[in-house]
Amino acid sequence: MTQTLKQKTLFITGGSRGIGLAIGQRAAQDGANVVIAAKTDRPHPKLPGTIHDAVQAIDDAGGQGLAIKLDIRDENAVANAMAQAADHFGGIDVLVNNASAIYLAPTEAVPMKRFDLMHGVNVRGTFVCSQAALPYLEKADNPHILNLAPPLNMDAKWFAPHVAYTMAKYGMSMCVLGMAEEFKPKGIAVNALWPRTVIATAALAMLGDAVQADNCRTPKIMADAAHWILSQPADALTGEFLIDDETLARAGHTDLDQYAVKPGEPLLPDLFL
Repeated sequence: MTQTLKQKTLFITGGSRGIGLAIGQRAAQDGANVVIAAKTDRPHPKLPGTIHDAVQAIDDAGGQGLAIKLDIRDENAVANAMAQAADHFGGIDVLVNNASAIYLAPTEAVPMKRFDLMHGVNVRGTFVCSQAALPYLEKADNPHILNLAPPLNMDAKWFAPHVAYTMAKYGMSMCVLGMAEEFKPKGIAVNALWPRTVIATAALAMLGDAVQADNCRTPKIMADAAHWILSQPADALTGEFLIDDETLARAGHTDLDQYAVKPGEPLLPDLFL
């Protein structure tokens, strides 16, 4: 029997564009409810998409969308957003901790404002959202938390070029490690998902010419992998650091060419793998 997310409610942080939005759209194809919780409620000067555009895309895909303007560093705002989402849709089944801040620079080149942003969004934001979602997830039939975070690997080569960013992302990964074990008695699955290759999103433009879209995969590969994870029984899949292509192989999907921006071009591996 094909698993479905029909009538499930997903709360996605940073879901106004990119991977977060793609995960929401894939769930919406099943008829899911999708809460887009992000900061962009008006057009951004450099990045396309607002929470309202995202909700329109969710509705167009067959789901029910709800836009909530949210800075996940504000714990009171997060608590209110979770309550609003649960009140609107009758509960929360899935939390996707997708919101993330990135600044790839060596130690001497990281302004403390950037350090604080990465740790405030990636680590603190993930912890705050997971904590606030907990009372609602405890009442759900098949509750999941999914963090967009890399597998933990203490090799110094992953730290040396951008130790501030690595610490911030690994903070999200450590939330998976700890909370998966902590929430097992509650029946709540906690997993991580990370891409094998760089994913072509609007954020690529922020990296300058370092990465060409032709050497990337589309967000759809992460969306399809996330859909499979979130459709599994929570007690059967938890505490795992999953990679998008390996996850799809487990789901029986081996044709990955469909996810390439330009099939046949060499793919650029993502960080941490």
